[in-house]
Amino acid sequence: MPDAIFAHPRLAPIYDAFDGERLDLNAYARIADGLGARHVLDIGCGTGCLALLLGTSGRRVTAVDPAEASLGVAKGKPGAHSVTWIHGDATTLGPLGADAALMTGNVAQVFLDDGDWGATLRGVRTALRHGGQLIFETRRPDRHAWEEWAVEPEATVQDVPGAGEVERRFEITEVALPYVSFRYTYTFASDGLVVTSDSTLRFRGRATIEEDLASNGFNTLEVREAPDRPGLEYVFVAQRT
Repeated sequence: MPDAIFAHPRLAPIYDAFDGERLDLNAYARIADGLGARHVLDIGCGTGCLALLLGTSGRRVTAVDPAEASLGVAKGKPGAHSVTWIHGDATTLGPLGADAALMTGNVAQVFLDDGDWGATLRGVRTALRHGGQLIFETRRPDRHAWEEWAVEPEATVQDVPGAGEVERRFEITEVALPYVSFRYTYTFASDGLVVTSDSTLRFRGRATIEEDLASNGFNTLEVREAPDRPGLEYVFVAQRT
């Protein structure tokens, strides 16, 4: 089940306001350009920022997410007609003959169980054409990102159009490597509603990921630096074998 931050009907519409400007997305669009990808899959598309960026540039874009509330936000944005939206996950796509699949943000790290992660990789493989490529980012465990999260401001407030003033509080709830858990607590000034969203990410090392890719039908072509977080993340470029 997707976390409340993506699935709750009051949280999904305010996600973009707190997420801020996604400067990393243009870099992924350039990667798609470099691959000559005409049909792109956005796996875990959320509120559709990347899918819409790709779709309005003339590509065929298929975007999938298990959080219906986030898809509802995406479908209400300008240009949404240019994207095929699917409520589901990578295992539900079937053979689409896509040229490339992208997983941005923390998508690759939400799969905590090896079985779910493997099933996702195999689902993506099925959806790609022969020789199609999977590009995704994941945080480097050795950089201890959670230590930086712990010193972030305890609370932030946004005046969100349509929702009013919303306060967000953040706390790390557990570090039990390779898992790190955290909680967001949102308070809506308009009616006093308080909603919490608990999340857990799995931090996999480079060697483990390369092994996982190989055992699920991919060949790792390249491991790049994340354009917006150099030295902090891996960006894997893998090809369907």
